[in-house]
Amino acid sequence: MTSTLETTPETDSAERGGIDVTIVDDPDRLVVLDGVHNFRDLGGYAMGDGRTIGWGRLYRADGLHRLSDDDLDLLDAIGIRTVIDLRTAAEIDQYGTFPFERHPVAFHSLSIIDATWHDAHVPTFDESEQGEVDFLTWAYRDMLAVGGARFAQAIRQLAVPAAVPAVFHCAAGKDRTGVLAALVLGGLGVDRDVIVADYGLTRAGMERMRTWVESNHPEMAARMNETPSFMLAAHPQAMANTLDELVSEHGSIRNYLATIGVGEAILDALADALTD
Repeated sequence: MTSTLETTPETDSAERGGIDVTIVDDPDRLVVLDGVHNFRDLGGYAMGDGRTIGWGRLYRADGLHRLSDDDLDLLDAIGIRTVIDLRTAAEIDQYGTFPFERHPVAFHSLSIIDATWHDAHVPTFDESEQGEVDFLTWAYRDMLAVGGARFAQAIRQLAVPAAVPAVFHCAAGKDRTGVLAALVLGGLGVDRDVIVADYGLTRAGMERMRTWVESNHPEMAARMNETPSFMLAAHPQAMANTLDELVSEHGSIRNYLATIGVGEAILDALADALTD
């Protein structure tokens, strides 16, 4: 597998609170593809039971409808068995899905939100770094309130026997995907700061996507240029706020998951699947 990972300021140890999260920067984490720019392996992270998530078991990604033929060959080599699409029905109708008719997988469409931010009423936030944090914190809180049961369904699907290797994705692999990744990792007992740092890698993914669309997809580039900057941000502090709020209210991410129907048995089954 050909992989590379860009080193960016948001992934330095100082911003991560000084803890050792070197594993986040593993050069094999990013799977380099032609049309998909934020396809990342969630392997290598230590779980709460002392085991480590295996490499090549679970991936997070952006829009898989953009996969090229060469990309599909690579996913075939990886052995992807399950694809979970977190986008809305309108997004799927407009852009299409993972080409499962050419690469058979267990495909699940689980729309986390009913409408994207472009089509829904969103409060106004400052076009500043603090505005980015405030918007994303608000958005992820709203996403959990609206889509908690759908996040739970996605986790249950990942825990189904023989579901992995699996990938879950949305449009940019940033928000819906980012929250689901945080819930999965948090439920498995991965350190909070590691989860936040993993989320922060999406900043580089967004830059890769912007570079690609400017050269290959002018209509998408125009939409990105018209989008408020806070909607395109991936600020780690927003994910830290989200996790801290859940822990403050429920005691742990695992306890929160229990309230939405993801119990100990499901998380234990998922942990076993990701380490076998």
